[in-house]
Amino acid sequence: MKKLYSNKLVILSLVLPGLLLFVFAILAPICLSVYYGFTDYSGMGSFNMIGLKNYTDMLHDAAFWTSLWNSLLLAIGFVCIQHPLALITAAVLDKLAGKGESFFRCVYFIPNVISVAVIAYLWKFIYNPDFGLLNNIIKAFGGKGDTNWFDEKTAIWAVLIVLIWHGFGWGMLIYYTGIKNIDPVLYEAAAIDGADQRTTFLRITLPLMKPVIQVNVTMAVIFALKQMETVYLLTNGGPGNSTQFAANYLYQQAFKAFKYGYGNAIGVVFIIICLLTTVVLNKIFEDRDEKKIRKSMKARGEA
Repeated sequence: MKKLYSNKLVILSLVLPGLLLFVFAILAPICLSVYYGFTDYSGMGSFNMIGLKNYTDMLHDAAFWTSLWNSLLLAIGFVCIQHPLALITAAVLDKLAGKGESFFRCVYFIPNVISVAVIAYLWKFIYNPDFGLLNNIIKAFGGKGDTNWFDEKTAIWAVLIVLIWHGFGWGMLIYYTGIKNIDPVLYEAAAIDGADQRTTFLRITLPLMKPVIQVNVTMAVIFALKQMETVYLLTNGGPGNSTQFAANYLYQQAFKAFKYGYGNAIGVVFIIICLLTTVVLNKIFEDRDEKKIRKSMKARGEA
């Protein structure tokens, strides 16, 4: 077996399928996007090389900056609202016993099982200004109940609520799994020492959940940047461009406005932003002890 795995042909045969998949499914499309981003290609027919014109146009495109701002708002909503609530909910579920734990775990995850199309149309009925559930609840409490939730001022907040609610189950389930993998002996030792639940959560659960939080937050921020389906079905970026998101705007420019080259330029910028976001988040969550070890190793190397 050792001789078999030391054979270069065997190693190549094992690595080659994955390498080809990466090249043709990921690397080649990215390279083509970079290439078409320097053209005025409309998606059909001939095209011309126009250099950086698509990128300079992007700098003056108000809708593009609105889409980035909305994506940033969603990322902030995920990090500051959705994930703290998901982590606390997961910790509370961990303390439940018996059927209650399984029941609430399933209830919180139900929105993620339902089709995105169903979710979008469900919330359209909830937000409907004439017979929607939300306005009817407001009427029941004595309010007017005639609010148009999809006007230019309130539409973005209505969309953000849907997106934060819809993704809650995934975040909660990942945190729940992470908490379940913490050694219960640590909690027993803390209980013997007289630690209350708040202290146990802050001193044991949170520090040990740092790798899980890092992965979950990184995925949430990238998901916020590439959000499209729910927005497309709810508002399609309207009214105007008040609920426009980066991925939805890319789709509109490339396949509806027939600015395929411009759409690819947006895609290139989008990829760069995702990569930079991942690097920054990894730096933020980098362990201080690892930094100290690296510094000490560099100091020894220089000495």
